[in-house]
Amino acid sequence: MLRWLGLRRAARPIPDPLWRDTMAAYPFLAQRPQTELAQLRELSTQFLATKEFTGANGLVITDRIAVAIAAQAVLPVLHLGLHWYDDFVGIVVHPGEVLARRTQTDEHGVVHHYDEVLAGEAMEGGPVMINWSDAQSAGETAQQGYNVVIHEFIHKIDMRDGEADGCPPLASRAARAQWLAVLQSAYDAFREQVIIAQRFGGEEPWLDAYAAQSPDEFFAVSCEAYFVNAPRFRAEFPTLVPLLDGFFRVKNLADAKGS
Repeated sequence: MLRWLGLRRAARPIPDPLWRDTMAAYPFLAQRPQTELAQLRELSTQFLATKEFTGANGLVITDRIAVAIAAQAVLPVLHLGLHWYDDFVGIVVHPGEVLARRTQTDEHGVVHHYDEVLAGEAMEGGPVMINWSDAQSAGETAQQGYNVVIHEFIHKIDMRDGEADGCPPLASRAARAQWLAVLQSAYDAFREQVIIAQRFGGEEPWLDAYAAQSPDEFFAVSCEAYFVNAPRFRAEFPTLVPLLDGFFRVKNLADAKGS
């Protein structure tokens, strides 16, 4: 393993063969506009120098795993800067999905215990958990707009101003109100589509139905699709495109080839 991974020291360049292999595995990265590719590599290098990877359940963190996750994680902040991720250091990588034991107290004070299957998890002010099985296959699942790494790192961006609510930190209350109005409208329409599909046999939505859980999950799932399959996302959610283009400072996302 290359010694610059996880040691939080001066950034060392990602070797050419490793970077080429990463781009080959994830076409949605390799097909970014040429002007972005060098920036993507540089930001990935900085990310690796400031984050610490830990393997769980027997998974050994290799160079391939760390670089693959880094390259996907920095895509949302390519034009924003790595400081958006400065509130945490640790990234825990599991081989596959994780079964988490949850506890919830209802309005009557009754405590309920249940199990939840997690593909990933982002904790406010804490580490990010990723499952390598989904992260590894992100090149194939881009067609469905699915990407667990981007999903969890979008949650981290959302949490920068407190609890995740589907709205990242914005410059003013007016900007926040406008954002939430646009997002809520798109969320309501999507949730209705999911309900019709599940209860009445209507057409299944393209975007993962998990997005109908809450506005913050809708935001995270939407951003997955926005970054890995731009043409399909733009066709499916035209009202969200100006919102996301503006926040992520993307001017030429449409030039990237979709799956």
